[in-house]
Amino acid sequence: VQLQASGGGLVQPGGSLRLSCAASGSGFKINNMGWYRQAPAKERELVASITDGGITNYGDSVLGRFTISRDAAAKQLFLQMNSLKPEDTAVYVCNVGWSYYGRSYLHNSWGQGTQVTVSS
Repeated sequence: VQLQASGGGLVQPGGSLRLSCAASGSGFKINNMGWYRQAPAKERELVASITDGGITNYGDSVLGRFTISRDAAAKQLFLQMNSLKPEDTAVYVCNVGWSYYGRSYLHNSWGQGTQVTVSS
């Protein structure tokens, strides 16, 4: 399974961005999906996650500003980011838990990351 993230860029404080992550491959189903971010000199942190049942979870710092969603049929993950702040600046990475059809073992894959910079 390969993940391709897109949608990052430079935005002013208070602005919005929408990140996308597309999973490609064959013969697999997706379980949980999520976005993580890592800023310079900081540890990677969870931004938001969504289960295959649609249950969402958000990091405290983005709650109320970011919205995670998924298109299960298209195997795509999205992150709508509103009211962006300079402290949201980071590389955003998508993460997918998946398994082959008929198998129970859960694999974990990471995308390559997309840079989000919030600055005036």
